Amino acid sequence: MEYIRRFLQLSNQSFFLFGPRGTGKSTWIRETIPEALVIDLLAPETHRSYLARPERLRDIVDAQPANHTVVIDEIQKVPQMLDVVHQLLETRPTRRYILTGSSARKLKRIGIDLLAGRALVKSLHPFMAAELGGAFSLENALKLGTVPLVLSGADPEETLKAYAGLYLREEV
Repeated sequence: MEYIRRFLQLSNQSFFLFGPRGTGKSTWIRETIPEALVIDLLAPETHRSYLARPERLRDIVDAQPANHTVVIDEIQKVPQMLDVVHQLLETRPTRRYILTGSSARKLKRIGIDLLAGRALVKSLHPFMAAELGGAFSLENALKLGTVPLVLSGADPEETLKAYAGLYLREEV
């Protein structure tokens, strides 16, 4: 599936970008801000590195003086990094931090402060009909939904079953 432009607007301020898995948060960031410094916590080596030493973020940011935007993808995997981000927001106010995750609730549940208003909170939801334009089909939307991950799957029906099963297992 080719990239479909989303209606979500990029903010000049730092922000959290929350939304269900598969809605395209990481893809939106890659397409919208290709020049950003991206720290992908899904990469096992990156995850281990920041889990062991979250303050490493400060070193990485300082080593990238030309990069205005720093993205931490899947921030819920190393919530201790939020303390470092908080400090960086205070000491390096010219930077914009974008922190992605699937749920603000998960972070709040473990007692993580969402930066006390220093970062906006935005959400990315499944596609809207207007984003899909001529590719929108009410029948398909009712049958499969509009989650980008599902729609772009080789077999959307099987992808939907796996996707729905993932959320059913999480609730148990």
